[in-house]
Amino acid sequence: MRPLGGLGEIGKNMTVFECDGRIVVVDVGLRFPTPEMIGIDLVLPDFTSLVKRAADIEAIVITHGHEDHLGALPWFLREIGAREAPPIYGGPLTMAMARAKLEEHKLREVELIDLADGDEVDLGPFELELIHMTHSIPDASAVALRSELGTILVTGDYKFDQTPVDGEAADLSRLAQLGVEGILLLCGTRPTPTASASPRRSRSSARTWRRSSRAPRVA
Repeated sequence: MRPLGGLGEIGKNMTVFECDGRIVVVDVGLRFPTPEMIGIDLVLPDFTSLVKRAADIEAIVITHGHEDHLGALPWFLREIGAREAPPIYGGPLTMAMARAKLEEHKLREVELIDLADGDEVDLGPFELELIHMTHSIPDASAVALRSELGTILVTGDYKFDQTPVDGEAADLSRLAQLGVEGILLLCGTRPTPTASASPRRSRSSARTWRRSSRAPRVA
């Protein structure tokens, strides 16, 4: 497991999981600049190491549609080559938001796959399952990745909300079942009633993009 962003900071959530030489990426988020970042439009994770291993990426999984989990996707896909990009998985609303974002960037060749909570997909040495969570945006999911070593659970951003925005409570029974089965690694955020403005979400070192009249430039 290798975090490329989102660890101990706000924004740029992106985590790499590798087993037997095959890779699954969970979230590809960006961060908006702070006031002192004059001339900076966006701050992105440093995905240089993944560009060199694009052929080893089995899939990209997006937990929900907020920019700090989804926003850097167009830049990442351009770097690895959109035509050769791996399939991208997420809930139906999350994939609709990803599709709209990629359309803005004229990246239409990428395969986006709606995955219902509870469905299982084989991704090389991994098995993927989404678990429904509650957050300030509908269609938020936790990600369970199983391998021969054990199960990794990535919670994504969440809160245990009794009146969720999409009317569906978090699937606590499935989370409990995974706990009984055993979790090798829990990658989670601290639940909080304040949702998306919470300090639990992330920020890390990365490339930045400077303001330009044409397009963002690498700082």
